[in-house]
Amino acid sequence: MSGHHLILGALTDCINGETLDDTLDERHRQQIGRLLVDQKGYAKTAITPRFALDFGIGEKCARILVTYMIHGADHIAMLVHYGPGSLVTRHRPALAMSRLAADYQIPVVVVTNGEQADILDGKDGAILATGLDQIPDPHDLTIICGRQEWQPVGKERRKMESRILMAYEVDDRCPCDDTTCKIR
Repeated sequence: MSGHHLILGALTDCINGETLDDTLDERHRQQIGRLLVDQKGYAKTAITPRFALDFGIGEKCARILVTYMIHGADHIAMLVHYGPGSLVTRHRPALAMSRLAADYQIPVVVVTNGEQADILDGKDGAILATGLDQIPDPHDLTIICGRQEWQPVGKERRKMESRILMAYEVDDRCPCDDTTCKIR
C-alpha cells in the first residue's frame, strides 16, 4: 500500500502510456480520460494528465496534481479535476486551480467523481451543465473559448485563490495522502 490507497497492481495511462499504480481513484481518472478521447473526440496531444500546480502563500508552498488540462489553440481551455465523493465540495478548490494554473482565467472547469460531473463557468463558478455527457467536446469548447476575454488573474486574486487551495487541498488533506506535496 502507498499512502491511503489500496494498490491493486499497475495500469497504463490512457493518455500518455505512463505506468501508474492501479487504485480505485486512478481507475476513475482513466475512465474520464477515455471519455475525453473516445467519446468527446479530444486528441491525446491536447490533454495534459496530472498537471503539477505549484502555488504558495507566505512561507507555505505546495504542489497538487490537477487531473487533466485540456489545451485549445493558444490557451488552456478546460480544467478537469477528479475527486471522490460530493461534487459541491470540489467546486471551490477547482475554481481556485483554474485561476492559478495559468496567467489567465481558464474558461471551463469540470468537477467529477467519475460518476457525475458539474461543468462550471471559470469566471463566476456558475454551473453550466451537469453530467459526464455534458462535458464540452472540442467544437463546443472552441466556441466557448471564442467568447473568452483571456484576462489576466490579478495578483490579489491569485493570493486569495492560493489561500483557498491551501486550505482545501493541502492543510485539510489526510495525513497519509501522498498525492499532495507540501514543499515548505
